[in-house]
Amino acid sequence: MSLILKGSIAALTLSAISMGANASPCDGGSSAPSQITAGEPLTLRAVLTEVRQVSPTVRAAGLETRALNAEADQASRWLNPSLSLELENFSGSGALSGFDQTETTFAIEQTFRLGGKRSLTERAARARQALASAECTLILRETEMEAAISFAELVAAVELVELTEDSAALADQLADTVERRVEAGAAAPPELSRAQADAAILRASVETAKANVEQKKYALALLWGSAEPVFSAPKHMAIAGPDIEAEQVRKHPALEVAEAELRKQDAERDLARSSAMPDVTVSAGVRRFEETGDEALVAGLSVPLPLFDRGRDQVRASTFRGEAAALGRAATEQRLLAAQRSAVATLNAAQNRLDILNTDALPAAQEAYDAALRGYEVGRFDLTTTLNARSALLDTRLAVIDAGLALRSEDLRLRALIGAAPFDGDNK
Repeated sequence: MSLILKGSIAALTLSAISMGANASPCDGGSSAPSQITAGEPLTLRAVLTEVRQVSPTVRAAGLETRALNAEADQASRWLNPSLSLELENFSGSGALSGFDQTETTFAIEQTFRLGGKRSLTERAARARQALASAECTLILRETEMEAAISFAELVAAVELVELTEDSAALADQLADTVERRVEAGAAAPPELSRAQADAAILRASVETAKANVEQKKYALALLWGSAEPVFSAPKHMAIAGPDIEAEQVRKHPALEVAEAELRKQDAERDLARSSAMPDVTVSAGVRRFEETGDEALVAGLSVPLPLFDRGRDQVRASTFRGEAAALGRAATEQRLLAAQRSAVATLNAAQNRLDILNTDALPAAQEAYDAALRGYEVGRFDLTTTLNARSALLDTRLAVIDAGLALRSEDLRLRALIGAAPFDGDNK
């Protein structure tokens, strides 16, 4: 094996290991202990650690990587020799009717794969294993992002529960105010029924919001293969977009997959080219002549004649696939760069939206409702005006929750694109 080919195989092996260095399911490393404690609030770090260690989807991809590694080891083996026993000139007619004229040949045959086929076959197998490792890392990144966004949605669902509880409390407060006005003769009794019905609807919405939290807990737990979410819902999630430049480009698993595909096609093209060199089968053995009791050595050499098939079509096919892999790699790089720039713009827009809602819309809606409630208490506004003001306040608070979720989600997508924390593989 040439030093260059040895270096190529070593590089492919090291590449396959390094691609999954931070993901135990992809490199077969040991699992870290679970960070999920029964009854304790869930954290994003615990979610990602659990996904990295026990996600069924990621573990299945990791097992395929290890299977291909075993196949690469198998590809490096020599072909097995063959033993043959041949009897000639027996059970015929006349002098050949018995075994007196028998010639017995015992031989061993070995096929030698010329043109570096064994080394090139191993190199191609290592390239396939490196590609599987890169694909496993990509699956891990996508699963991590899905889990992180699900965590953000769970936080938003918890915030929605708090909003519905506050809404129900405001509705009860307004119903009490209406009841006092009815008792004082300042409001008609139907207004009380209307306020009480409105309060009952909002109390019912609290139960719907709580059920939504439970649903999202189960959906999140399924990402690491658990049918029972033992954790309690998280209380909050910080919002802090990464400080990066729009032109910044980092390694992404999708790009590593494209590069691994290109290396695999190169290896398979070289293997296809080696088929032009025919293999040689060498045999050696001993022949015994029963008539005289003599023995003699026998040797043989066989080489297939490449008259009809010299593997040229396979070489052409591998070349075309290599060109396609190069195009795919370039397209993937451009797609990731465009996605990153789009994510930066979307993240900035989401931040601006949240700032406007918190700075302008929410205080104005709160002030409008407080003024409407005070005005209703003294008889300056009717109930409809007060209910409309409270509805506008709740809609604004709901918009704040939605904007916060959008900002967290875009922040996580951008971090996943550039490989920033928490998607850098650090479980500490």
